[in-house]
This record gives sequence, C-alpha cells and structure tokens, in this order.
Amino acid sequence: MNNKNFINLAKKTANLQINELKKIKKVFNNSFIKAINLISGCKGKIIFAGIGKSGLIARKISATFSSVGIPSFFCDPAQALHGDMGQIEKKDVLIILSYSGNTSELTNMLRYSNRYRIKIIGIASKLDSILLKASDIKIVVPKVKESDMTGMVPTSSTSLMLLLGDCMATSVMHQKKFSKEKFKIFHPGGNIGNSLLLAKDIMVKGNKMPVINYQRNFKDAIKIMSKKNLGIIVILKNKFIKGILTDGDLRREIKNYSKSQNLLKFINKNPYVVNENMPASKALAIMSEKKITSLLVVSDKQLGKSNKILKGIIHIHFLLKNGIK
Repeated sequence: MNNKNFINLAKKTANLQINELKKIKKVFNNSFIKAINLISGCKGKIIFAGIGKSGLIARKISATFSSVGIPSFFCDPAQALHGDMGQIEKKDVLIILSYSGNTSELTNMLRYSNRYRIKIIGIASKLDSILLKASDIKIVVPKVKESDMTGMVPTSSTSLMLLLGDCMATSVMHQKKFSKEKFKIFHPGGNIGNSLLLAKDIMVKGNKMPVINYQRNFKDAIKIMSKKNLGIIVILKNKFIKGILTDGDLRREIKNYSKSQNLLKFINKNPYVVNENMPASKALAIMSEKKITSLLVVSDKQLGKSNKILKGIIHIHFLLKNGIK
C-alpha cells in the first residue's frame, strides 16, 4: 500500500469519528442532569465499572474524577464476584459503562447493587438492555458507526463513552466550584502541578525575608543579608518598600559609606515587583529577561500603588528547585 494511502485512511477514520461524536449532544437531557446532581451530592465514592473496552474507558474516567478531588475507583465486575463487591457501600454511586448494556458479567454486580439499594447510573446504547433496566438513572448513548473497515471494532463507541465521561467530570467540577488552587492540591508533583504554581506558593515570607529599616547602617545590612542568604536586602520605611540592595551593591558602596548617611542614598529605588498570584513560570521569564535573581512580591491590590507592602521574595533558586522552566 502506498504510504500516502495510510494518511488518507487515518483522515477518513478521524473524520468519521468526529462526525459520530457530534451525536453526544443527544445525551445532554434530563437524565444527564440527574446523574450530575447525584454525583455532586454523593457522600461516598464514585465507583466505575465496565467489561472489556468499556472497562478501560471506565478506568480512565474514574482516574479523571479522582484527579479533581472526587473519590473514585474502578471495580472490575468479573473480580467483584470474588470479594471485591464489599468495596461498594450504600452511600456510594455506581456508574456502569457498557455500549450494548447486555454484558453477562455485569449481572451479579447489578443484582448486588439493587439488593443493597446502591444507586446506579447506567450508560448504554439500548434502553431495553439488562444494564439500563437495573439502573436508577438511565443514560442512553446514541448508536454510532465504528470507524474501522469492518464497522465492528469498538472505536467511535469508546470515543463517545470517553467524551461523555469527560463531560460528566467537567460538569461536576463546575458544580463543586473546582479551581486551579484545588487542582494543585491533588497534583503537587509533575509538569501540570509545577505549571500551576504561583508566586505566593514559592516565595519566602515573614522572618525569612532579609529586610532592614532605612535608618540602619551598612554593617547591619551586611549581617542580615549574610544570615538570610538570598543575596539581597529590602529596605523598608514605615513598613513600605523603599528599594533593595544586592550583595554586589553593598560591597561596591561600602567604601563610600559614612555614618552620617543612611541606606536610602545607595539603594535601587525601582526594584522589580510582581503580584502574589503571578504564575511562577512568568516570574522566571521576568528574571531571565532582566538578568536578575530575585523579585519582590506584593498583593494584587498593592501592585498599582506607589507605596507597597512587601509580602514575600522569590529567588531564582526556588523556581529551579520546584522544576519551573
């Protein structure tokens, strides 16, 4: 086969699935609303189940729910026969995926859940299927044309199920007022977590900040700078930022210093200041562009004012340590 034909086949497959996925809009009805409300109000866990390809899709959707702080896990209906059914409690919600809805391996799980009045959200393409008959909330997905040459291999149907699961997850996230701040809690590591870090997440604050009153002398400034080990010291006047001195500034100017002069004569009065909710990656970009190693951090409300109160200090080492690139 000509290599170009592979590209044409891939495009044909993609276009077919894209067109079939548009049918998802038929699912967004009253049953979908009931499902979202049931999941949002669940006091226990959201348990997903499915057999074969539907099981693999169920695993992924469950992982998405867990990643946004909604307790969830996948329960294999076949393994549930051998004791795993005990993981499912009355306060839980069971979401079962099966395109046909007539998978025999689901029978015992459905019987157990009905017996103990565990709420079931069934997702299938046949309203008269075993699964939907046993479900409290019935989500009927449209029948779609599979994208392989036989029209039999689960392709479009599994894509549709995955899309539906993502739509359910995002709807519940909206209902629970999910935010970037909450996302960071569940993703403390990895590229996603790092990319969401803000200036306030990595800045030093309080007693760890090298600060000094403008009336103090060079000797005191050097002592504090050496102790805090950030290579700068922030000069304050009546708690407001007046400027900064770097380690290099102090060493260059100390020969010109006399006891009759205060630190204000030598400081950089226009240090780079950022707000506490600035993405850490943007802070790194500023440091790289300006060729500096530290930024002063203030609250969002303070940023536009002439007098700013210091909230923290970001050093380039903190950014690199946290994997910010």
